[in-house]
Amino acid sequence: MASLGSLPKELLLHILSFLEPPELVNVQRVSRDFSKIARDDIVWRARCLRDSSYLSSLRSRLRLHDLNLALLQAANGGRFSLDEDGDANDDTWIKSISATGADEDRIIRDQRLERERVRITANWDPIFPTEQVSWYDEYIRRQGPISVSWFQMGYTHGTKSRSAADFVEARGVALYYPEGEERLDGKILAVAPLDDGSVCLWHVGGSSSTKRGAIVARSRPGILFANGPSSDNKSRSNKVDSGVTECVSVDSHRHRAFFAVQQYLIEVDLPTLSVVHREAFPWSITTLSAASSVVPLTVGTNLGLHLHDYRSRSPPRSDIVDTIDAFDGTKTQPEDLYAGQYRQLFDDKPLPPYAPLAQPGPVSILHLQAEGQPDSLSDDIYVAGRFKSILHYDRRQFSRIKGTIYSGANLCSMTSLPYPFSYTDSEARRKGLLSLEQVEKSKSAAGRTLIACGEYKSKGSLEIYSLPPDGSVAHSRVSGELQKPARNRQTCASSKLMSVVNHGSCLAVADGMGYVKWFERDGFTEVRRHKIGHSERFEGPSIFASMPGSGDLARKLLPTRGAAAAVAENTNVNSNDLLFWTGEKLGLLSFSRQPGCRPKDFEMDEEEPPSPEQLQLEAEEKAYSHQMRRALERHANDVRFARYLGGRGPS
Repeated sequence: MASLGSLPKELLLHILSFLEPPELVNVQRVSRDFSKIARDDIVWRARCLRDSSYLSSLRSRLRLHDLNLALLQAANGGRFSLDEDGDANDDTWIKSISATGADEDRIIRDQRLERERVRITANWDPIFPTEQVSWYDEYIRRQGPISVSWFQMGYTHGTKSRSAADFVEARGVALYYPEGEERLDGKILAVAPLDDGSVCLWHVGGSSSTKRGAIVARSRPGILFANGPSSDNKSRSNKVDSGVTECVSVDSHRHRAFFAVQQYLIEVDLPTLSVVHREAFPWSITTLSAASSVVPLTVGTNLGLHLHDYRSRSPPRSDIVDTIDAFDGTKTQPEDLYAGQYRQLFDDKPLPPYAPLAQPGPVSILHLQAEGQPDSLSDDIYVAGRFKSILHYDRRQFSRIKGTIYSGANLCSMTSLPYPFSYTDSEARRKGLLSLEQVEKSKSAAGRTLIACGEYKSKGSLEIYSLPPDGSVAHSRVSGELQKPARNRQTCASSKLMSVVNHGSCLAVADGMGYVKWFERDGFTEVRRHKIGHSERFEGPSIFASMPGSGDLARKLLPTRGAAAAVAENTNVNSNDLLFWTGEKLGLLSFSRQPGCRPKDFEMDEEEPPSPEQLQLEAEEKAYSHQMRRALERHANDVRFARYLGGRGPS
């Protein structure tokens, strides 16, 4: 009798498609061939749709349509009835097909139902033709369990206690890929400035020798103070501004990190954790763009935008390194360096070219991707903040504004997709109304997508804008419908949205109630949500832990892997987690039943090793206790022997 593995792969895949997801996962353990077949994209794509909220909403809409049709026929004297369960099951996606096909041949009816399934699947499918995705990973992110891991906390240098008073808060976060972002299986580190002026690195994924979420390196304190390590570290005006969310930016290819500290931009070499450059700006820095090795860094100050091209700077010589070391604190009197910085602020020379802002307060700067190329950047720069419009600049014509997009909301985070967006087509697809040809035409059109989030009238606002393709006329001049944005200000969140990122085929947002929510790319269909909760670092019950609203909230979200990581064959499955920053601590949302790390996992690592004097004292106490135990044993033996002799032995 032939074994199951000897069957053709097509037939074996058809057999496995009848299994439930937990059973399909167990099949993957049989062999490599079974593992490859059990992760087929067609099977898991169908599973994603079957268990999606999109299909549930479509079924509810169909039931409402059937009730309206029944009332209309009842008013006309006709008869109409629903299924026994009153639901549109997998065999009755569209009731009209079942009704019209009742008198036709069963085969023809099944063919119509199959075509309707394909059409509904095309309306739901969020993937574009040139985009690649692993549907097995997508199902895990959409339906799998979620756990929250809290990273190791930093403490004040030189303290032996580990109390809450010694905890040093993190003031921002960015991801660092030491082996390059193109290494999909490489190491991932989180970079954050601490409140004591030091730079800290955490291992995000963990390794055989390092726990997940553990601190792997930390610089000496004070290197990020605005006035230097020897200044007053208790002054808040000397530290990283806690109100600036985008205060860290990392260039993984050059291994450099940029920190916004008041009006200074401090550049740190990550392998050595030393300061290599420092530049002063005329106003306080409120946001930084993402650093890239191909375009300059865009610095947003309170009253203007500046281009900081660190790539053109020549490498430091040995004598310059000595000066930098003096700034880092190896010498106690670096007054000359700071005097030069202050002279730069009050210099009579005109400022370098910059883009002035009519209204202060930029919060987010986005370097837009090139059309159809997720890994390439265009010359478009978009700025959002405490003003009602999104500002558009062209890097080739910088300092002159190119255009604006009116929002009306206070926006605080932006992301983009190098693929087109149409409000009309998106609404029709959400209702399952487009044909296959219309869906294909909508996805293959030219253009890009801008996604923003923030607050509108004390509620969350998730906004999606259609942007013109490179070098073409804006959509607003061609068709007003294409330019119309999708603004979800009713159902996305009851409080402000803090951050938005692309996470696989979904949009992930963090709100002010402590929830992380995933939406389809239409901005309205919610996929799932998860509450971050509260991290109790120190033992002992807390009366505030169970109170509503006592949990932490994510001010910033970062996916650990890009979109290309999901399609590499040598990439670990389920490796795209969400790193979040609460304003004080770092955590990780992973799709597993057990968290990767807990605060108590690092307690042994946080304990300082005992000194030689303590080891000697412990050894003496151990020897003394051993001698006392032997003496007591001898005395007990003498007493028992004396009782045996009738009291004539030693007392």
